[in-house]
Amino acid sequence: MKRVVLLSYHVYASKRRAGFHGLADAYHAAGWDVTFVTVALSGLSRLRGDFRLAFLKDHPANRVERVHPRLSSFIWYTAWHPANLRLGLLNALSRPIFARYGEQPLGELEPVVAAADLVIFESTPGILLFDRCKRLAPKARFVYRVSDDLRYLKNHPLVIEAEDRVAPAFDVVSVPCEYILRRFGHLPNARLHYHGIRKPTFDTPCDSPYRKGSVNAVFVGNSFFDADFLARAARLMPEWRFHVFGAIDDLPSAENIIPYGECAFAETVPYIVHADVGLQNRTYRPGSESLTDSLKVIQYTYCRLPIVVPEFLRCGRNNFFYYKPGDDASVRQALSDAKSMNRATISRDAIRSWEELAAELAG
Repeated sequence: MKRVVLLSYHVYASKRRAGFHGLADAYHAAGWDVTFVTVALSGLSRLRGDFRLAFLKDHPANRVERVHPRLSSFIWYTAWHPANLRLGLLNALSRPIFARYGEQPLGELEPVVAAADLVIFESTPGILLFDRCKRLAPKARFVYRVSDDLRYLKNHPLVIEAEDRVAPAFDVVSVPCEYILRRFGHLPNARLHYHGIRKPTFDTPCDSPYRKGSVNAVFVGNSFFDADFLARAARLMPEWRFHVFGAIDDLPSAENIIPYGECAFAETVPYIVHADVGLQNRTYRPGSESLTDSLKVIQYTYCRLPIVVPEFLRCGRNNFFYYKPGDDASVRQALSDAKSMNRATISRDAIRSWEELAAELAG
């Protein structure tokens, strides 16, 4: 039996199903023994109210917890981790101790890593564990799956430096979009692998949750939400209904904005499948360009949804309709054009399943 260890920011038990959940489930379905490891969670996380801390009530830290036969979860909770302290002086003073993040006790996880055939790192401060994992499992295949640009996420400078140092040592650096590929394009081990999706989940017939004859736009996500766009869209399109999934603060209040909060992934699927328009209304910060190929964009596209996006995400996708942030006329035009699109022209031929991506990463 082959064994894979995935080191991710996410918690396996979370409702937020990210790409690493898809990979973990794909390897499990293929008969691998899977260990899903949560990293970058520590005493410092309490200062920021990290939502992942809530999982420690039911899932003890630093214990290999069996979730299913051949699938385990491990939440690595440490005294500290290399968090960005926001001030240059504090980041400089913290550097010596943060540099030792990967030396903290692994406990029950250590023999699991030593027995691994494949180790997949997500772009997180967990990258500082690379050297140690490489010593524990020198014959394993190592993959760096760059889910997000560490600069975009404003990681501690030490983490970004560690990425620069160890990326060439991976067997494969796998990136999900062309924007991030440009950052690693000088490396011979860099490969462009778009996100996969759970195709059977979207292909299984389901009833529409929407009122017959209504026009419905859906947003699913959490970060960098453009609330101003939604307020304008709701006002400009009073006959439309805007469905928002995710733990988002300060949502605009309007009769045609329907917030659902954070829901299990499966609960959002009918709302995506039967929507008229997908929303990718995001605010800009350096690195936001990577959102052109986000997991949600791939899911929307698989369901042949036209997608409304800010103009800084301009690219070659034929199902993107652009608005200028803060501009009523462009918001109205983007929504109207999206609704009028011939959805049959949206191709999904190049979209792969997580199983296909998992097999490629395994080599």
